Amino acid sequence: MIGLFFGSFNPIHLGHVSLAKYLQKHTDLKGIWFVVSPQNPLKQNDELLSDELRLELVKMAIKDEPSFDFCDVEFSLPKPNYTIDTLTKLSELYPNREFTLIIGADNLALFESWIGYDAIIANYQVMVYPREGFDLMYLQSKYPQVQVVDAPLYPISSTKIRELIEQEKDASQWLHPLVYKRLLQL
Repeated sequence: MIGLFFGSFNPIHLGHVSLAKYLQKHTDLKGIWFVVSPQNPLKQNDELLSDELRLELVKMAIKDEPSFDFCDVEFSLPKPNYTIDTLTKLSELYPNREFTLIIGADNLALFESWIGYDAIIANYQVMVYPREGFDLMYLQSKYPQVQVVDAPLYPISSTKIRELIEQEKDASQWLHPLVYKRLLQL
């Protein structure tokens, strides 16, 4: 079972990696792929680092984790791209693999607005981790087929990291050293 951890990873931070480690240790996931998304159709983001740079940063952040991998399949899919399209494409490319979609409670709260959310629920396992301000019990009662994982909360966001770097403040505690060094070169 491969967990698909989708995100813009703008940039990837230690919270992302720590969450992935927790999920792998406490669930039946055999590996986790970080699926770098060019642009979330539900978000408007003018501050998005280039696709290639975000992929490079993901590679740096997970290089010491043998059961983690990166996935750039969305770079070649038509835009806007939807998660169901990516899941379908990955299932075509890897017919002998089972995939679990990993999402935060914030995304589950918006799940009905996703194109093909019903097909996702019908055809894939969905694993949900907590996000501050979202009621997991309510969401699980609404979507009983999802697997809720009581993972720790990580008090950092990519937005906050970008703000710290822009203000020339130290963000090194939240980033893999290679990622931090690369971001300071921009």
